[in-house]
Amino acid sequence: MKQSTLKLMFLGSGSDVGKSLLTTAFCRILYRRGISVTPFKAQNMALNSFVTMDGKEMGRAQVIQAYAAGLQPTSEMNPVLLKPSGGNRIQVILNGEVCCSQESFSYYRDIERIRNLVINSFRKLEKQFQAIILEGAGSAIELNLTDRDIVNISMALAVKAPAILVSDIDRGGVFAASIGSIKLLKPKERKIIIGHIINKFRGDIGLFENGKRIIEKRSRKPVFGIIPYIQSLNIPEEDSVALDRGKKGSFKIDSEVRIAVIRLPFISNYTDFDPFEMEENVSLWYAESPEKLNKANVIIIPGTKNTISDLIWMKKSGFEEKIKYLVKRGVTVVGICGGYQIMGDFIYDPYSIESKIKEIKGLSLIGIKTTMSTEKTLKRVKAICQIEGPLKGKVVSGYEIHMGKSKVDVNIEPSFRIVERNGKRVNDIDGAVVNNGKIWGTYIHGLFENDDFRSEFLHMNGRKKIVKFNYHNYLEKQFDRLADTVEEYVDVQRILKLAQRKSGVNLSNFE
Repeated sequence: MKQSTLKLMFLGSGSDVGKSLLTTAFCRILYRRGISVTPFKAQNMALNSFVTMDGKEMGRAQVIQAYAAGLQPTSEMNPVLLKPSGGNRIQVILNGEVCCSQESFSYYRDIERIRNLVINSFRKLEKQFQAIILEGAGSAIELNLTDRDIVNISMALAVKAPAILVSDIDRGGVFAASIGSIKLLKPKERKIIIGHIINKFRGDIGLFENGKRIIEKRSRKPVFGIIPYIQSLNIPEEDSVALDRGKKGSFKIDSEVRIAVIRLPFISNYTDFDPFEMEENVSLWYAESPEKLNKANVIIIPGTKNTISDLIWMKKSGFEEKIKYLVKRGVTVVGICGGYQIMGDFIYDPYSIESKIKEIKGLSLIGIKTTMSTEKTLKRVKAICQIEGPLKGKVVSGYEIHMGKSKVDVNIEPSFRIVERNGKRVNDIDGAVVNNGKIWGTYIHGLFENDDFRSEFLHMNGRKKIVKFNYHNYLEKQFDRLADTVEEYVDVQRILKLAQRKSGVNLSNFE
């Protein structure tokens, strides 16, 4: 009979304090010690999503955590995904499949059924793994949502997971955040918290010894560690909060390839472009205005959760004229998923999937017409590039997440030929390419994680030499760097011993 599963949860005193990174770190720490471990986040609100090997959709953060744990991601790791789509509406994805699109407030009417679904997913993972590292969402203590909470304290209580409160000292107010969070909890909720971790400390950590004692005395909970601000840690972020705070991308004037990604209001899956940030002689930044395209020799229009709304925004903001001007000057333009749809001649929305607008003219960079549909495409794909030149014949893998089908004009060549979908052989075309390969689009996400394709793309667009850079190996090294830092500054052994005792488990390979 399988022994009990170790459980440990990371809750936050607020958003963006480091819950995701600490969950990633502990997944890696346990994985390196030979423990079979999985991440779990009951409910994620994010526009960065991923398609699993069995064609299910889940939040990107749990995908990264799964990789850190040496796993292929599954939708049980993130049973509820909420994708904001504008106008106070959200798309609700349960167990990896679209449930509905509804007003935000309507979601909570069915919260008990969703709570049961979440617990069922957790129990499935319990049967498979020795340890589960859980992550909360936003602030652990949202008093107005207590009766509807399925992802923070109520989740910890439901599965008896000891929890650590993570606070970010870099933003200030760490005493109010850490001590105040504990004080706002009910007595039974406080018992589930086993201590604190203070994150993102800049400077000499020894100077905070008195601060540590104050937090421990006032909250009556130990501080397990103070983690320094980790410079240049390149692990994909959970959602657009990283863009909002200016954490993503940078422009270097001497870069040979300069990539501007349009910062759409409903940008999704911007992690598609993370591999570029690790490449030498490459700059990547997010452009919120047309003027920020001036230095680019590559422009990318990314995925979006609301294609029509973002197309209107681009037109009103002056992006249409600017992009067409830069195309005449030889700049490469690439559209991914919703960005590909935006580049076309027309978008039709007969069923009001995204908008009450039934028809809108696109940027007319590529001769395609897109019709929004009620069915969502979720597929893992393997494809062969059809773009003339060095990219032709490159084999890529990735995934499709989109609502809508695009019809390509008969005289336009496809960007890719898809040879496999969800493990089954097919012979389909994807995307479109014009202007001698300088303008193209595709529905394939994760395209630039393919090392050979990415390297040749950069070489074609200005990098003087072909650089062989293995993105996935680099990511593995980042996981180890994160885990090493946490093990250096946090009393991991003490945490694991407490978690074992609280979980009623005794695993021998923790030393």
